[in-house]
Amino acid sequence: MAKYLLIDSKGVEKPLDLDNLDSHEAIHGELRTFIETEELGRPAKGEPPHIRIMRQLELIDYEPASDVGHFKFFPKGSLLKELMEDYVTEIAVELIGAMRIETPLMYRISQKDIAEQAEKFLEKDYRIKLSKDKELLLRFAGDFGLFSTMKNVQMSQRQLPIRVFELSPSFRLEKRGECVGLRRLRAFTMPDIHCFCANYEQGKEDFAMITKNYDILIRGLGINYILVFRVVEEFYDQTKDLLLSLAEDLKRPILVELLPEMSHYWNVKNEFQFVDAAEGSGQLSTVQLDVSDAERYGITYTNEAGEEVGCIIVHTSIGSLERLIYGLLESAAKRQQEGHLPMLPVWLSPVQVLVIPVADRHKEHAEKTADKLRAHNVRAVIDDRGKTVGWKVRNAGQQWVPFVAVIGDKEMKAAKLPVTIREKSVTKNTTVESLTPSALAKIINEASKGKPFRQLTLPKHMSMWPIFI
Repeated sequence: MAKYLLIDSKGVEKPLDLDNLDSHEAIHGELRTFIETEELGRPAKGEPPHIRIMRQLELIDYEPASDVGHFKFFPKGSLLKELMEDYVTEIAVELIGAMRIETPLMYRISQKDIAEQAEKFLEKDYRIKLSKDKELLLRFAGDFGLFSTMKNVQMSQRQLPIRVFELSPSFRLEKRGECVGLRRLRAFTMPDIHCFCANYEQGKEDFAMITKNYDILIRGLGINYILVFRVVEEFYDQTKDLLLSLAEDLKRPILVELLPEMSHYWNVKNEFQFVDAAEGSGQLSTVQLDVSDAERYGITYTNEAGEEVGCIIVHTSIGSLERLIYGLLESAAKRQQEGHLPMLPVWLSPVQVLVIPVADRHKEHAEKTADKLRAHNVRAVIDDRGKTVGWKVRNAGQQWVPFVAVIGDKEMKAAKLPVTIREKSVTKNTTVESLTPSALAKIINEASKGKPFRQLTLPKHMSMWPIFI
């Protein structure tokens, strides 16, 4: 049976009794909820609200013509996913220093090394039978193609660590009852990074570096997380220094599970776990120290003595893009539970500014205002539909638009616009500030600093928008 420890945010190790959580002052809030649901098996409280939200915001929906756990993305959802792709790619390439590759989606199950790895995910894989003797496996991560590629790569010790990144469409045949919205899917996009290291110490260094960068990534999405380590007990002393230093550096407690024996390819891994608004949980990111796959796949490097020796591999997944979107939407739902207006980070909001002309005579000025904002990399659209201003403002709130500007006779004569700012507003009171278009653009650009930008592919005029849901 596994044992548990808690390392507090100051790097102090403490024993932990899961059967008596009340005796531990540090176990409270989301950490306690996670332990109760994930480790002790308490069920979540119903359906997570992101399933309703993703349809309300016209982002994503189920695809009944496909298999369970496969989703379709509408224009706003597609934009959100593309921005996430850009963001994780920047983290992987620029901060972590990984080289990007691309490998096939299907592999022959007759390959011995692939069959051995697939065996660890028994009944979790999609298979395609082409003939009596030919069966293909749809990958459930980027490992198959990556390892097949890396066993033919010539590497020297002075080049290590070598880090490789792939955005891999992946498939996992989860049980039908386990597929819950974007929390658990059968088809997903997995950003995988693998680091090929010379030895265990170098592997630990990359493990720590990547963990710190994932902290930056997840906090950049406005998501709070719980850090969990799973460690094979006999390796704990070798990795204890890593855990203690990460708790101090990240300034957060770490829940540690000590496993009695090694049953996977890794001897230590971490999990960036997320607790949703229904008190369910989902793993966002993970980093794993792999001590067996290099031998299985024949991945070697040339050491200083000219000998071919096996690598230590740091497996890492930034987390499927779909599950990161789940974390975003559930974080907004938790914000609403706390009495705030739900919203996405400004840089991820499909419509950043909605410009509302009061009457037809104000449309030309609304056009010019939206164009000025768009020239400053702001996603601005015009609500020119034949509805009342009050209806349009309410609809903007239902769509979580972070900035709304109404243009009437007064605004046509003035340099500034009355802008409703969602982040500063509460349910019954709105915050309105007078801003010039350039000042508004500056606020949005500052809130989006360091994050990728793409334009929305929907038309600038909402009267031209089709209704997808």
